[in-house]
Amino acid sequence: MSASQTSPSDVPTLLVKIFGKDRPGITAGLFDTLAAYSVDVVDIEQVVTRGRMVLCALVTAPPRALEGDLRATVHSWAESIKMQAEIISGLGDNRPRGLGRSLVTVLGHPLTAEATAAIAAKIAKAGGNIDRIFRLAKYPVTAVEFAVSGVATEALRTALVTDAAKLGVDVAVVAAGLHRRAQRLVVMDVDSTLIQDEVIELFAAHAGCEDEVAEVTAAAMRGELDFEQSLHARVALLEGLDASVVDKVRSEVRLTPGARTLIRTLKRLGFQVGVVSGGFSQVTDDLKDRLGLDFAQANTLEIVDGKLTGKVTGEIVDRAGKARLLRRFAAEAGVPLSQTVAIGDGANDLDMLNAAGLGVAFNAKPVVREAAHTAVNVPFLDTVLYLLGVTREEVEAADAHEED
Repeated sequence: MSASQTSPSDVPTLLVKIFGKDRPGITAGLFDTLAAYSVDVVDIEQVVTRGRMVLCALVTAPPRALEGDLRATVHSWAESIKMQAEIISGLGDNRPRGLGRSLVTVLGHPLTAEATAAIAAKIAKAGGNIDRIFRLAKYPVTAVEFAVSGVATEALRTALVTDAAKLGVDVAVVAAGLHRRAQRLVVMDVDSTLIQDEVIELFAAHAGCEDEVAEVTAAAMRGELDFEQSLHARVALLEGLDASVVDKVRSEVRLTPGARTLIRTLKRLGFQVGVVSGGFSQVTDDLKDRLGLDFAQANTLEIVDGKLTGKVTGEIVDRAGKARLLRRFAAEAGVPLSQTVAIGDGANDLDMLNAAGLGVAFNAKPVVREAAHTAVNVPFLDTVLYLLGVTREEVEAADAHEED
């Protein structure tokens, strides 16, 4: 093979590594030093952790007669700014990444070394290679993202998610690519997801039958009862309540920590956001107005002559209904299902979670955690942002800009 036909993998290259205390101007200084030797940049990577920097530059090697001088000059420059340098000779670029590119997000509260070691070992055992690690957030949870190649996303998800709860972490595995940030519709359950309460239990407290309703609700959420039958049975206990109770219940509803941050940030990113609920439109319509949601659908309590009749009217929003509404919202928003995110906690959310491009079980029952794409088991709804690759710093910067 002639020199003009030299394969890129045969081109001599130098890996120049600079490490030490971070300060402005180091990257510019290194490449200004290298520029004197007319080298080309093949790759760059820089990491700063607690004020210590590692800067790696992969460059084409200069003519052999100049390589010694380049090495001496780089070392001299590094010493002059109290940094250390290491230069390694080689051929070509980095080795190609394996087929199968995934992003693994790990949430810990805290994130222990033991859990991190276990996750890394499982990635390796599944045949994956960790190409990059990046911290997304340090509070209210620690969130880190692993870029992994060499193993199919589904196989990697199976390997990592199974034992995540035992390790005290939440793990989400999604395929890498542009579609991750292109998920433009998020649809949430309401009771015990967007809000901390079960709305029907708030109504039941005013009717004096809270314990009876709560027992039926719990059984339905575990998947032990048909949702529609349980809905009618619980609503029947509210017969005769004065309609003024609706305003009282609205005032009692408590948003889940991080709910406002999640919705505000999603809207700033250009997402559309909706809710579907087995609860009642008398509450979800109010939430839609308060939070600036794009879509909302729920069951409707029948009110006649200022009293609750103990019945619901219109289309029943049950397990199948939630998935149907997700599809309807996606069509209205012009978003393919593969680019949607669904969040829920109960068995009646499962069809919706499985239909979405990413289904997130939020502080969910075991049957839901096992069936969803990923699970979040910390009490902060805005941690879902990290699964979309949004960092805490980006959230805070957007908030600060809004305040300005």
